[in-house]
Amino acid sequence: MDAIRYIVDTLLWLLTLAFVLRLLFQLVRADFRDPIADAIVRVTNWLVMPLRRLMPPIGKVDTATVIAVLLAAALRTFVIMAMAGTMAMAGAGVGDLIVFLRIMFLNLADMVLRIYLFAMLLYWLTSFLSPGGFAPGLRLLAQLCEPILKRVRRIIPPIGQIDFSFLWVSIAIGALLVLLR
Repeated sequence: MDAIRYIVDTLLWLLTLAFVLRLLFQLVRADFRDPIADAIVRVTNWLVMPLRRLMPPIGKVDTATVIAVLLAAALRTFVIMAMAGTMAMAGAGVGDLIVFLRIMFLNLADMVLRIYLFAMLLYWLTSFLSPGGFAPGLRLLAQLCEPILKRVRRIIPPIGQIDFSFLWVSIAIGALLVLLR
């Protein structure tokens, strides 16, 4: 049973990850011509496009993608809780709903922080391995990481040629992950 639970959790985690990445890429105005971003759009279009017909965007926020993220996260949380036997199928009270929503939003926050932590690590490594080089995904990493790194660089500028903004952002993300537990 543990193997089945692991497989189901992993597949639902990957589905939620795809929707969260699509939302993050939209928020940072990433270039969707990148092969990785294009693949994420193609994987998530089956839900986002029908939702887009029902819900127009509000300003710069694509409400269809936000709803898709919430639906994927809710599905993952529900299935995992049901498989663990902690979800009462009928007669769930307000307390159960609050616990469910709390777990769902904590899992989403954890996922977003881990995405950024992993993206920062990859971006930092690629800056050493191929500075200014081109490979699919490098520009996407820059578009995802640079808005945060620029804000940190305003407060703590690079010392000589060494940029410590990666370190400070990684420490902050790590601290936030500890607080989520």
